[in-house]
Amino acid sequence: MVALGIVLPGSALWAQSTGDGGAAGEPVDLVAHRLDPSEDIELDGRIDEAAWDRAIPITDFTQQEPVEGGEPSERTEIRVVYDEDNLYIGAILYDDPSGILAFQKGRDAFLSTDDRFQWILDTFSNGRTGYFFEVNAAGMMGDGLLTGGGGWGGGGGFRHGGSGRAWDGIWEVRTQIRDDGWSAEIRIPFRTLNFDPTADSWGINFQRTIRRRNEEILWRGFRRNQGLRRPIHAGRLVGLDGISQGIGLEATPYAVTSWKYVPEEVDQTTYPSDIGIDLSYNITPSLRAGLSVNTDFAEAEVDDRRINLTRFPLRFQERRDFFLEGSGVFSFAPRNGVQPYFSRRIGLLEGEQIPVDYAARLGGQAGRYELGFIHVSTAEVESAEGGIFAGEDFTAARVKATIFEQSSIGVIYTRRATGVDPAEEGALAPKDRHTAGVDLDLFTSRFLGDNNLQLEAFLAWNSNPDRDSDLSFSDLSARGFRLNFPNDVWSGHLSYREFGDDYDPAIGFVTRNAFRRIEPRIAWRPRPTIDWIRRFDFSVQFRNLENIDSGVVEERQWQFNLLGIDFESQDNIDITLERQFEYLDEEFEISDGIFVAEGDYTNWEWTVRGRTASRRKVSANFEVRNGGFWGGDRTQLELGLNFRPSPGITISTDWERNDVDLPQGAFTASLFRVSGGWDISPWASITGNIQYDDVSEVVGLFMRTRWILQPGNELFLVFTQNWQNLGDGLFGDDRAFITLSRGGSIKLNYTYRL
Repeated sequence: MVALGIVLPGSALWAQSTGDGGAAGEPVDLVAHRLDPSEDIELDGRIDEAAWDRAIPITDFTQQEPVEGGEPSERTEIRVVYDEDNLYIGAILYDDPSGILAFQKGRDAFLSTDDRFQWILDTFSNGRTGYFFEVNAAGMMGDGLLTGGGGWGGGGGFRHGGSGRAWDGIWEVRTQIRDDGWSAEIRIPFRTLNFDPTADSWGINFQRTIRRRNEEILWRGFRRNQGLRRPIHAGRLVGLDGISQGIGLEATPYAVTSWKYVPEEVDQTTYPSDIGIDLSYNITPSLRAGLSVNTDFAEAEVDDRRINLTRFPLRFQERRDFFLEGSGVFSFAPRNGVQPYFSRRIGLLEGEQIPVDYAARLGGQAGRYELGFIHVSTAEVESAEGGIFAGEDFTAARVKATIFEQSSIGVIYTRRATGVDPAEEGALAPKDRHTAGVDLDLFTSRFLGDNNLQLEAFLAWNSNPDRDSDLSFSDLSARGFRLNFPNDVWSGHLSYREFGDDYDPAIGFVTRNAFRRIEPRIAWRPRPTIDWIRRFDFSVQFRNLENIDSGVVEERQWQFNLLGIDFESQDNIDITLERQFEYLDEEFEISDGIFVAEGDYTNWEWTVRGRTASRRKVSANFEVRNGGFWGGDRTQLELGLNFRPSPGITISTDWERNDVDLPQGAFTASLFRVSGGWDISPWASITGNIQYDDVSEVVGLFMRTRWILQPGNELFLVFTQNWQNLGDGLFGDDRAFITLSRGGSIKLNYTYRL
């Protein structure tokens, strides 16, 4: 790890204090007011109890967009009160009621359409981890976990301060639209949070969006290089004392009953049912253990289909709540493609669920260490080919230690163990395999003043999957580094990585092996003094990838963002040009009966993409791509439309078409998707989609009803159906559909806390 030796001697750079980044003058703490034993907060969104009047509000917000450091166009008041069991936040967001936008109501909906109020709680005051929450004027609730360094946990963030919404905490909000704006009254039980019970202060920060003006305002960390999701820039919540998590025991039993109809099976119609329970216990106020018996995923949404015209596998997002919750700690050098842990390798076989007998996990913090552990045992199943896919045990362990002020170093270990001898005839399960890795994340927000600078470095290794081969450490490992300069006007990165021939983590995901790659990128995003343009975007990126053994260049790419414009209206357009060289050392089948031959291929391709502001009732996005493609030509069209006729109702359509003309033949690959949602209230919703692609020629229907009886208690109704098209095209006269499968499930969860 050459990068470690270069950077660590300059450790003073990474250890610098970051300052406040808040409003001008001496920063003011937010004082939490303790309720008298006889007082209670009626959660109705009105903020009219006498206790709110005694709490000292904060009002010193600062504009981040459109003018960094500017005066907000509207006033915001925030108060905090608490009792032994709950934290209450009262927010008054002054505005013209006729201008408030509140389309979304569903849990964890994306609020790019709406006015919103967001906040974070850094309950350990470490400037790295915490909880994220957001609401809108319709009472929509969103939340997530902030992992070390300010990135999101649970599914998906890939940048320092990125995002994901895996965690669903138990809390409540009520909102009111008033004559002078809107207000939100929020109750967060302390049992929902991990925290240090000896501390009397937490990190806290707030952000408000006024969507029609494309305006963002923050309490602290208002600079564009800072932001809400970097807790190091948060303010302080003081005055907390005598708060309790209770015993720290939580039990969530569930019951599910299903109906399945598969015409091709001997028993065409079945009625499987099951019960199970999730138990969790706070070993300490900051460390939680959990056990799940008969873990079920009946309510998980289906994957969005995608067209794959490459040689490499596609990565699909995890959608099962059990694996999403607390998964952020397992994020390992996330921008480097190494991924030694990928939870979709557990409990899934060719997209089908494998029953989980039990699962155990541990997560939280112990001093300066962030811990994560998960162990899952799956049942033995029979494969479609008639063989046995043995029951397996999956283990993943992760430890991250904080160093300096905003940095960390971590280790990861995974193990995949089978229940039978892999030499046994008829057994399809792989043999036991191990993976280990170490990663470093050095981050500072004070490089050359107030610029962000980050260095990521990693090394991962897996055990030899082939007992008869003598493989070297280099063959079985991946290593590399990435230097990031993520800032507002100027940004860029330089990355280098090597993946050995046999780097294949048993619970991980890798798209390709046996390569050495270097990738520099630089971007310039100036903000002109033009009323209707917020920002231009120009960038250039170079990528050179060669075979790690022969040194033969297998990919060389130049990518130019010729013009990108972010308009003040929130519309956007980008024009890019790409030159791509690829070398194939063997042919591959790109479509039925059409093979791309081995050899050299050099192509130019241009792309125009754009989107309209999602705050409108009708919004759209599009992408047009045209150019050379494997010795021929390709034209790709993508179009998405979103219609929001009234709050809580959303209808969207997505269409993609690829017209490919190669010397070996021509083909078309298309994808259609129609999605809809009716959020009756923040507590009840009906969602669904129907998808079709002309590669599989399967139409899939998914529908789900979710009713939150009260926070932690939920009822799900799920229906799915798949049809095979035996005709020609979705809209052709000779189309003919037969049912492949049909089914439904009813699932009830109930949470009991002590």
